[in-house]
Amino acid sequence: MRPTPPRRGRGPSDGAALPERAALLEGAAPLPRDFYARPPLVVARACIGKVLVHRTPEGIVAGRIVETEAYRGPEDLAAHSAGGRRTSRTEVMFGPAGYAYMFVLYGMHWAFNIVVASEGEPHAVLVRAIEPVLGLSIMSHRRGIAPDRVALSNGPGKLCQALALGRAAYGMDLCGARLYLLPGPAGPIGRSPRINVDYAGAWAQKPWRFYERGNRYVSVSPRH
Repeated sequence: MRPTPPRRGRGPSDGAALPERAALLEGAAPLPRDFYARPPLVVARACIGKVLVHRTPEGIVAGRIVETEAYRGPEDLAAHSAGGRRTSRTEVMFGPAGYAYMFVLYGMHWAFNIVVASEGEPHAVLVRAIEPVLGLSIMSHRRGIAPDRVALSNGPGKLCQALALGRAAYGMDLCGARLYLLPGPAGPIGRSPRINVDYAGAWAQKPWRFYERGNRYVSVSPRH
């Protein structure tokens, strides 16, 4: 069964639609590594509408990806791998595609990234926002807010808290059985400059942010 299409009104709930949403996990296989082994801008756009799933001890949580950003190191000054910087933090970015790269925002919030392209090319795609589709009561408890609030997952740190993605997810194989992407439908896709990378000079103006137009879970109104 295909995931439910984008919602434009009230937020989703754990009500009668939950069994139908749960069916999207039945018999569905994680996206193959070939999906990730492509240029970062291609993958960042292709991720819109895909369903990010995390199987946790508390239960399965999932959401449609509605906002991403592409980072193309080492020439991209906004990337953590700018200038070929290779540290214990960025090491996974230099490996094969289809693995999770986690880092801390503002010293307190985790952010989830997907390593893409070819081994030795430190490229990544940041997932900035998701539209919750499964496990909303779990996400609500983790975030401490009502399940129909847009703040549940409309930002990189928020979605990581909702999905319980942190240090332990670093280097996790997205083609495995715990953390993965499933196929899903996307609405019209827009582009804009990336968020909070003004320090990168001209690179900050690159239209490397992708988002689903009209989706209320997109974190920041597009800048043009």
